[in-house]
Amino acid sequence: MTTTSTTDAFSRRNLAIDMLRAITMFTMIFVNDFWKIHDVPHWLEHAAYGEDFMGLADVVFPCFLFAVGMSIPYAIERRYAKGCSAESTVGHILTRTLWLIVMGCFIGNSEARVAADSLYPIGVYWLLMAVGIVCVWNHYPKPQTDVQRWLFVALRCIGVGVLVFLVVTFRNKQGGVFSQHSSILGLIGWTYLVCAFAYLFCRGNAKRLGVVWGVFVLISLLGTPLRECYGGMPLLWLGENNFYNGMLSILHIGNGSLVVLSMSGMLLSVLSVRMVERPWQWKMPMAFAVSAVCAALAAVMHRFWIVGKIEATPVWVFYVIAIAVSLYTLLDCLAQAGRTRWFAVIKPAGTATLTVYLMPYVFYAMSSLTGVVLPDWLTHGAMGIVNCLAFALVVIAATGVLERINIKLKL
Repeated sequence: MTTTSTTDAFSRRNLAIDMLRAITMFTMIFVNDFWKIHDVPHWLEHAAYGEDFMGLADVVFPCFLFAVGMSIPYAIERRYAKGCSAESTVGHILTRTLWLIVMGCFIGNSEARVAADSLYPIGVYWLLMAVGIVCVWNHYPKPQTDVQRWLFVALRCIGVGVLVFLVVTFRNKQGGVFSQHSSILGLIGWTYLVCAFAYLFCRGNAKRLGVVWGVFVLISLLGTPLRECYGGMPLLWLGENNFYNGMLSILHIGNGSLVVLSMSGMLLSVLSVRMVERPWQWKMPMAFAVSAVCAALAAVMHRFWIVGKIEATPVWVFYVIAIAVSLYTLLDCLAQAGRTRWFAVIKPAGTATLTVYLMPYVFYAMSSLTGVVLPDWLTHGAMGIVNCLAFALVVIAATGVLERINIKLKL
C-alpha cells in the first residue's frame, strides 16, 4: 500500500474503535469502583500477585491498550492528510506522551492519599486536580473574539497555577512529597510513545510492522519469569543492572507485554483497512480464526507461564489479544449493519475518554467532602454490583453533559 493510499484509507472514522473504547472505559469505571463494595465475585476482580488466574478486571486495561494501538494509525495518517509535517507529528507524539505521564503523576500520587496534617483533605486534592487538568487540557472552541482568546489563556494559566500548588504542597501519609508516581495513564503514555514511533517507521507496511511486533513478543517471552517448577526465572537473565534491561527501562518497556498489546491493535488496523471492502461474512471467520490461534498459543504457553496481569505474562497477553480481536470484529459487523443505537448510551466514553477517566475522582471528592456514604444494603453482593454499574453510567452521562458545554479533555 502506498503512502497516499494509506492516508486515504485511514481518513474515515472507524466507529467500531469508538465502540470498543467506550465499552472498555465503561467496564474500567465499573471494576475500579469495587473498592467501595463487598462480596464481589472473584471472576470480576483482579488476580492477586502470583495467582494463576484472569478475572474481568484483568482484561479491561489491556483491551484499552489494544484500542489505543488501533487508534494510532488513524491519528497519524489524519495528521498527514491535513498537511502536517513529519517533524510536527514527532513533536505531537512527544508532547502527548509527556502530558499523559504528567496527568498520570497527579492521579498516581493521590493513590497514597494525603497526610493527616496536610493543608487539605484528599477530596480537595481530587477537586483541585480535576480543575487544574481541565483548565490546562480542555479542548476549547476556536475563540471568536479577543476577549474569548484571553479568557482561554487565563484559564490555562489558572490551571497551571493550581497544579503547581498541588505539586508543592502535596504530602502523602508516609510524609513523602509529590513524586514520579505514575498511574495507568503513565503506562499508556510510555506504550503510546513506543508504538507511535514504530508506526512512523513502518507507515502502513504490515510486514515491517509484523516484524517489530514479533521482536516485542520475543522480548516478552525472554523477559517474563517462568513458573516456579521451571526455576521461576526469565529465559534471558543477564544479572542486575545490565545494559539490555537498562535500555528497556529507559522507555518503561518492562518485559514488552504492554507494547505487544498496543502493537497488536495497530497491526489489526493496518490489516483492516486493506480488507475494508470485504464482506463481514468473510472478515468474521478470519478474525475468529486469528483469535483461536492466539488462544491456542496462550494455552501452550500456559505450561511455562502463569496467567498474570500484574506479571504481564505472555499467556495473559495472548488471551487478551484473542478477546480484543473477537470483540472488535463483532462491533465492526454491528457498525456495518447499522445496529449502533445502543452505543448512544455510552458514546461519551468512546469520544471523550480522558474526561471519563477523570470524572470518578470528582464524584469521589464530593463524597469525601460531604461525608455522604452509601447505605449498607447497597454495598453487598448483587446490589453492590448494580451500584457500580449505575455509577459507571452516571459518570458517562455526566461526561456527555460536559461535552455539550465544551468541556472535554484533548491532548
